[in-house]
Amino acid sequence: MRFGRKDNKAKKQLGTYAFIDSQNLNLGIQRAGWKMDWRKFRDFLANKYGVTHAYMFIGYVAENEDMYNQLHESGYLIVLKPTVDTSGNDDTKSNSSKAVVKGNIDAELVLYAMKEMPNYSNAIIISGDGDFYCLAEYLENKGRLKNIMTPNWKYSSLLKPYEKYIVRLDQKRKQLEHFDRPKKLKK
Repeated sequence: MRFGRKDNKAKKQLGTYAFIDSQNLNLGIQRAGWKMDWRKFRDFLANKYGVTHAYMFIGYVAENEDMYNQLHESGYLIVLKPTVDTSGNDDTKSNSSKAVVKGNIDAELVLYAMKEMPNYSNAIIISGDGDFYCLAEYLENKGRLKNIMTPNWKYSSLLKPYEKYIVRLDQKRKQLEHFDRPKKLKK
């Protein structure tokens, strides 16, 4: 048995981390006409891609506490971002009276990917958002980009240079789709 310095083999055996833009993923899957089963997705990431840590970035809304707990119980590391109600803001593009809650997580996702880099050997970006182009470029240059998982075929053209890394989740619908359980009838 050897003590002291770790050799480089130990460093190479670090896990794969996933960084999930939950809003982009959820809306993209819904646009493709289905709902994600989040527990199946976490298992899919672990079993097919060796993901040891799956960071999910979400804008915080108090009414969604149960959902955050369920996601955590399913194996996600939840990173909550404070949200801003923009319903009274003149800058919003929506003319509806419905409240618009913004919780842009892009900076947090990139920050965590950089901050956690010593702890992983490969990273998966889960988003079709072109704002992550710089992160994809950096990870590829460092030899750490494993995949970019997009919700569907409508991902940013900025990600086209990384086509060989793209995994379209709409093509995994049979494996990942959530089915509502039928409600039991009362007698």
